[in-house]
This record gives sequence, structure tokens and C-alpha cells, in this order.
Amino acid sequence: MVTCYLRYVIDPYKAVEFEHYSKMWIPLVQKFGGQHHGYFLPSEGANNIAIALFTFESLAAYEQYREASFKDADCQAAFQYAEKTRCVFSCERSFMRPVFE
Repeated sequence: MVTCYLRYVIDPYKAVEFEHYSKMWIPLVQKFGGQHHGYFLPSEGANNIAIALFTFESLAAYEQYREASFKDADCQAAFQYAEKTRCVFSCERSFMRPVFE
């Protein structure tokens, strides 16, 4: 298994838009076989950092999801929403091996 850790730098004045964007992606990751662990939005401390975590059975399965996401209409709508609203300044990905037990 591999868990994708996404760290977003968001526009704190567009937190509502980013939350909407987040809710668009949760079912999309699941649609392509991933397990989404949620988005974590700013509460206390930094007001411009958000995190997302989701797991795929392998890095190859994640790569298949990424490739499919560029061809999927719902995924494209999510990408376009973020671009239109400019709620995301930047995003970085890291991959981790989860330990659940």
C-alpha cells in the first residue's frame, strides 16, 4: 500500500472554495479504487495550509488513477474549479507506507 500525502498552500480568503474543491475529490479518489482519509483544513495555527491523505494498493495503482484522472470529466471539472477560483496556491506530494496495526 502507498498513502499519498498532499500538502496544500491555500488562499485563506478562499477557504470555503477550497473546502468545496476538497469535497469534489473525495468520491473521485474512491471512484478510481483509492481509500480517501479526508482533507484537513486550517483551524488553529497557520491559516493557509491544508492536508489530504488517501491510500492506493500500490504506487502503480496510484499512477493508474493519476492517468485516468486526466481523462475523466468529473476530475477535469475539479481541476478547472480550483483554477477558476484560485483557491490553491501550490501543492506538494509525498508518498508514504502506512502502518494500520
